[in-house]
Amino acid sequence: MPKALIAGALGVTGRALLCHLEGLINWDIVALSRRAPDFKSRATFLSVDLNDAADCRAQLAGHSDITHIFYTAYSPRKTVAAEIPVNVEILANLMDAIEPITSGLEHVQLMHGAKWYGTFLGTYKTPAREDDPRPAVEHFYHAQQDWLEKRREGASWSWTALRPHGVWGFSTGSAMNLLTGIACYAALAKAEGEPLHWPGNPGFFKRLYQLIDADLLAEAMVWAATTPAARDNAFNITNGDLFRWHEVWPRIAEFFNMEIGNSAPIAISETMTPKAPLWTELVEKHDLQPYALDQLVNWSYLDMALGNDMDQISSLTKIVGAGWTELRDTPSTITHQLRKLRDARIIP
Repeated sequence: MPKALIAGALGVTGRALLCHLEGLINWDIVALSRRAPDFKSRATFLSVDLNDAADCRAQLAGHSDITHIFYTAYSPRKTVAAEIPVNVEILANLMDAIEPITSGLEHVQLMHGAKWYGTFLGTYKTPAREDDPRPAVEHFYHAQQDWLEKRREGASWSWTALRPHGVWGFSTGSAMNLLTGIACYAALAKAEGEPLHWPGNPGFFKRLYQLIDADLLAEAMVWAATTPAARDNAFNITNGDLFRWHEVWPRIAEFFNMEIGNSAPIAISETMTPKAPLWTELVEKHDLQPYALDQLVNWSYLDMALGNDMDQISSLTKIVGAGWTELRDTPSTITHQLRKLRDARIIP
């Protein structure tokens, strides 16, 4: 029986993978998270400090039967440069704890993203392909993959790295969560009697963009980790279609029964953070799960994600060539994930 270790199990991608694996009865699961889960799970949860090599070894000593590592952990810092050493170190601490005690390790997977191509620097070559030249400024994604490829030399296990674009799924306390940010923004605007204005860069409202539904990403993670043709490769992964925000914004407004507003750019973090008391009122009024607003949304991430003015397109030629054929209609997945938030009493 395969046994997965998910590092960062309560982030957007880690949580989606955990839920997917729980539906596959032939997988055992160890979930690493500094926070306790807010849902029932058959996984073994461990609170491991990945920054502490000794804690990693101690906590994972009883799990010598791990076969697959899904690494979705992330340690944010104030600058891109500052994120490099710490995010390589925590990966190394985990591998140093697991690799010496298991003879059955089959696969290690990294969860990366489009920042690999320099999206954080501005306009980049599109459609982005996995073998494109690296950007002028290194990101921790590059350093992690380089480290893992070197570690792979002479080992019996294989690796993959996935590079999704925007991930559309739910988590709490996540540094990067597009879905919950937009949903909470809409719910707060409705509570104030406002239409659903577009809060990001006006140019980006009409640019081409790609998302991946978190549930589909979880399927792709397991596929990549268990498919021989995918071994020792990095892959872009999206829903497989393109859209422009101005085309799906009316669908979001309709979901919340709101009027469609104008393009009204704001400093999202500065404007929305003070609305925490209003969110508390909504929680009480609609009997929502008792999350504080800052547990659900990182407004600074929304500022970054919606604040650019460039097309963002990733080629899927490589992953399709390896055998991946699953696609999703993005407008439909947007509504689907919003409905899941409402059904779970996260949003009114």
